Amino acid sequence: MIKNILYLALCIAALGMASCATPTAAFRTTNLDQPAPIAKVGFENDSKNADEYFWDFGDGNSSTKDKPDKHQYTKAGEYTVTLKAVKGKKEQITSKVITVAEAKNCTVELQTEYGNMTILLYDSTPQHRDNFLKLVAENYYDDLLFHRVIQGFMIQGGDPDSRNARPGRQLGMGGPGYTIPAEFDDENIHLKGALSAARTGGPSNPQKRSSGSQFYIVQGDIQNDAQLDGMEMRTGYKYPEKQREAYKEVGGTPFLDRDYTVFGIVTEGLDIIDKIAAVKTQPGDRPLEDVKMKIVFKGTNVQ
Repeated sequence: MIKNILYLALCIAALGMASCATPTAAFRTTNLDQPAPIAKVGFENDSKNADEYFWDFGDGNSSTKDKPDKHQYTKAGEYTVTLKAVKGKKEQITSKVITVAEAKNCTVELQTEYGNMTILLYDSTPQHRDNFLKLVAENYYDDLLFHRVIQGFMIQGGDPDSRNARPGRQLGMGGPGYTIPAEFDDENIHLKGALSAARTGGPSNPQKRSSGSQFYIVQGDIQNDAQLDGMEMRTGYKYPEKQREAYKEVGGTPFLDRDYTVFGIVTEGLDIIDKIAAVKTQPGDRPLEDVKMKIVFKGTNVQ
């Protein structure tokens, strides 16, 4: 009986000591192989003897969850992540510096019922690139429509109002609530397959700022020297021989150059543009049958 009492007392004392022990703060990171703004970093909590947790992700965001959701970093750089483990009046803090890579040579896959297109995003237009990747990471484009299709010209989508839009509804005015400064680069021209930002025209947009989400993919026509000569006379811009040959070989819409921001190019699936451009449309250029899209991050182009 006495032995049992002593054993029970020892157990209670041990439990008391454990309850007063200092908490240990520790964590691991996962999924750091993807660049910003696609990167959704995971955090594994390895802390011990703690009841509360306070996370600081180093970018102005925080959490009090035991196991926080994957955190999306929208910009590349180094971030100091801090975890404070608390038990009663005792606490321990640990920090770790993580590096989120820049989104260079990134590709996305645009999926449709007609097939898929691989698109390389240009690093020379970083604001458009990063914004597009951010929306892709948020699944913004899932089930949106190509709401404007003109054969021989382009296919346009990215209007959030097009999701589940009733038949016949006029579309093309929706967006995320912001625009992006133009990023013109003479290297980025409107060849067939060019990914370009839509925008409002006229005197209301003198800076030619791009829509925050709407884009078009060029189909266009094969050009000849006379057409390109005429374009040069009208714009004062002389195309390098390489660009002239490209327009003569694959076609495009050169009259849009340096007027709308081109921020990517289709590298696989050019025939999908032709298939979508050939669908029947109603007045206003909306396809009679909805053409839905989904866009996912594909990876880094290693070529």
